[in-house]
Amino acid sequence: MLRFLLVLFLFISCYSKKFKYVDDVSQLNRTRVKSVEYPKSILEVKKILKSSKDKVSIGGGKFSQGGQTIIKDGIQINLGELDKVISLDIPKKEIRVQAGTTWRDIQKAIDPYNLSIKIMQTYSNFTVGGSLSVNAHGRYIGEGAIIKSVLSLKLILANGDELECNRDKNSKLFFGVIGGYGGLGIISEVTLKLEENSKIERIVEFMNLEDYRKYFFKNIRNKKKYIFHNADLYPPDFKKLAAISWKISDKELTIQDRLPDFKEKRILEPLVVGSVANISGLKKLRAKYLDPLIYSKPEVVFRNFEASYDVLTLEPLNRKFSTYVLQEYFIPIQQLEVVLKEIKKIFKKYDVNVINLSIRHSKADTESILSWAREEVFSLVVYTRQGVKESDQKLSEKWTREVLERILISGGTYYLPYQLHASKKQFLRAYPRIKEFLILKKKYDPDNRFSNKLWEKYL
Repeated sequence: MLRFLLVLFLFISCYSKKFKYVDDVSQLNRTRVKSVEYPKSILEVKKILKSSKDKVSIGGGKFSQGGQTIIKDGIQINLGELDKVISLDIPKKEIRVQAGTTWRDIQKAIDPYNLSIKIMQTYSNFTVGGSLSVNAHGRYIGEGAIIKSVLSLKLILANGDELECNRDKNSKLFFGVIGGYGGLGIISEVTLKLEENSKIERIVEFMNLEDYRKYFFKNIRNKKKYIFHNADLYPPDFKKLAAISWKISDKELTIQDRLPDFKEKRILEPLVVGSVANISGLKKLRAKYLDPLIYSKPEVVFRNFEASYDVLTLEPLNRKFSTYVLQEYFIPIQQLEVVLKEIKKIFKKYDVNVINLSIRHSKADTESILSWAREEVFSLVVYTRQGVKESDQKLSEKWTREVLERILISGGTYYLPYQLHASKKQFLRAYPRIKEFLILKKKYDPDNRFSNKLWEKYL
């Protein structure tokens, strides 16, 4: 018996050493993988692909929250060390970078030339390849999905071939890869359009929800001087909001720094967010006193400064018993108040701990195959706190599916980088062009090597 136990122990030890366990920022997707690779060159990426027939997932910052960078027992290729700026054309306002480059890296490279990124998400820790893979968006007025700022990209296929893709060459791949969640290949290089790094001034208006859409259309939409805009709708009542805009200004700077110090807020802001999540009364105090006090102070900064938020300021002190998760829904602009009224009921029904709900705006994206904005939309970015037990996950799935049903009825859709709570039927309703994507996948990845938890569930 002792000999059997010894042999079993040795077997388990040897077997477990063959595998690694990885997760993403949510800490809800711990998964066994065969290996995690950190290639330092494109040649190394190609060698990894050619040296095995294992399934491959692709990671960078790994800020997605539903296993979109993970496939069980496969190889995870992390592109974080492929972070070089390849070229910068100042007169043309164009930059070419490797896919593992973070947006913060780009900002450091272009800021001395008074240039700024045209479109990116709010947080600058993410990698360029990751942002393209999810077809990210931000708070940019008159813009929308990041695909609008991408001029070209290089894609490594499953067989190791590398193709240049743009709107004229390999265009179907271009429109499939951006927003394709690593299902078609590995983005290796990207060329982006840039803008000027202007001074911008913050404008904040507090109002009732029913007044917001009229205010937005009259004062913000299609106004070229406005660069950023979002509206924070205050839980738990979701009746009042703060409309926060940034417009080009010639006023004196109130903050002289060209880029923020990432270390500065990494202690204070998580404590504030955690307090708001833990103490229900603070949500009302935030709406009534805290935000009006914060926004009463005039602020004029550089565009790059406001576009360089640090995602780690949202991190909880630990995720042992609870975690923060994001969801995002896209709804036709005329449906805003009706949909919010309905999902508010669902939040109340399931006692969802909503920390923040941000309203943003996007123009239609008619290019990417898996577009989340087939028409002009408002997006609802919902930031919640939930437990980490299996029962907590099941409850989250239950209320999420109810919310999604209401979103889909309105003609809207939802964003895919988050928890995979949607049913397969809901996924297919939200992304009806998935058949076009599958045709591309069968052509360029016939053995289905590029995969992750998202594609494993829905394809």
